[in-house]
Amino acid sequence: MDLIRSLTGFIIVSATLMAGAAVAQSGVDRLTTPALPSYRAAQTLLLDIAASGNQLVAVGDQGVVMRSTDQGQSWQQQLTPFSVMLTSVCFADAQHGWLTGHDGLLAATDDGGVNWHLLLDGNQINQLRLQRLQQKMAELQAQLDVQPDNAQLAEQLDNVSWQAGDAAAAVDDGAGVPLLDIWFSDSQRGFALGGYGLLLKTEDGGDSWAYWGDRLDNPDNFHLNAMKADHRGYLYIVGEAGLLFRSEDGGDHWQRIETPYDGSFFGITEFNSQLYLMGLRGHLFRSADGLEWLPVETGHAATLVSAVTEAQQLVLLGQGGLILQSADGQHFSQLPSGGRHSLSAGLALNGGYVLVGEGGLHTLEAAHE
Repeated sequence: MDLIRSLTGFIIVSATLMAGAAVAQSGVDRLTTPALPSYRAAQTLLLDIAASGNQLVAVGDQGVVMRSTDQGQSWQQQLTPFSVMLTSVCFADAQHGWLTGHDGLLAATDDGGVNWHLLLDGNQINQLRLQRLQQKMAELQAQLDVQPDNAQLAEQLDNVSWQAGDAAAAVDDGAGVPLLDIWFSDSQRGFALGGYGLLLKTEDGGDSWAYWGDRLDNPDNFHLNAMKADHRGYLYIVGEAGLLFRSEDGGDHWQRIETPYDGSFFGITEFNSQLYLMGLRGHLFRSADGLEWLPVETGHAATLVSAVTEAQQLVLLGQGGLILQSADGQHFSQLPSGGRHSLSAGLALNGGYVLVGEGGLHTLEAAHE
């Protein structure tokens, strides 16, 4: 279930599986099949939204990209050369942006989200992963030849050999790996992450990518759901099975951090210099240093997916239309959402919020405490 970005609670899982089966039976390759224009595109499932200068860009099901140039008053569908489920979008500046999707889709724009071009797909990602793991196997074997009694090296080699076998099987299976989130620090340096422990890094704006998943202490290849930077520049990755990783050097090295929950985390955010982890069944934790985590009781058990932060408000979004607001990050009140549409992402805008999820685009007036 982690294979749709943040899953927006557990929404559309059945529908996605049915759609995927139908596509497989029809033989349609959605990586190369353009998205269809639709007058209902603004009401389709949307999973992420980002600001691009004075523009807003939202992405979602069947390759839909929606763009607004008037602060969300009106929206236009931007036609794309692919029709896979799009899971995340980010911008480094008003022109340069990237998005991710199912089947390993990675695409970019250099005109503010009007036009998009493919950078990478799941077949290429599978090859990158296999090549890196085979290289690491050779490196470990060379070390073990010199230190044949080193049990730690032998265990590492066993783990990497297993992962390489899994990667080889993925090459045979085709472009099925889903990317779930993307993050860029500037127009050149960024990361993409997703299912089965997938982590990719680029230093040239996405023209080339390196497999980075072997740098995480994640031998079981648990899914990676979201990435975030804090005010210190530390990077965080959250995932299933209570996964939390932190990098203090821009993503070159990663430390696995123990968390008090072994279920899936779908989002991480920062508010008033405090970090917040959110996940299944309403689990929410906060930390001042990113290492020690304390539970926060919200009074709700619905899965929490993502957050919208502004100077004086923290807003949590979740399953079943749950919207929680707090001025101090510890006491929350529920805001009316106007329905039970699960929400996946949002932005603060013009004294209110523009949200995306089931049913597409939603607007919400702020109710400051």
